[in-house]
Amino acid sequence: MIVYSPTARQHITALRSHYEVRERPEAIRNLIRAVESAAMRIERAPDNGLAAPRPYPSLIRLGWRWLKEGPYWFAFVPTEGGRWVAGVFHESADIPNRV
Repeated sequence: MIVYSPTARQHITALRSHYEVRERPEAIRNLIRAVESAAMRIERAPDNGLAAPRPYPSLIRLGWRWLKEGPYWFAFVPTEGGRWVAGVFHESADIPNRV
């Protein structure tokens, strides 16, 4: 089971709002597809993923796993009871200053 933290839900909502204001319906559809696809990948193989996004090796310190789906990085933690998504970031975001 995938659980999204309040912060991860806020990230997704902010991305969607950003695209709505700019009238980018295809970007919204791509975001939804990326969230669904990442959830399936995390569910199937929770031990996969990177220790940090390649551009930001210093994020290893967080202890999260990272998965790239389309232009988005998903930060997650595999647990016994399920998977906890900590954050969702666009690849162009300054991720170290947003976590």
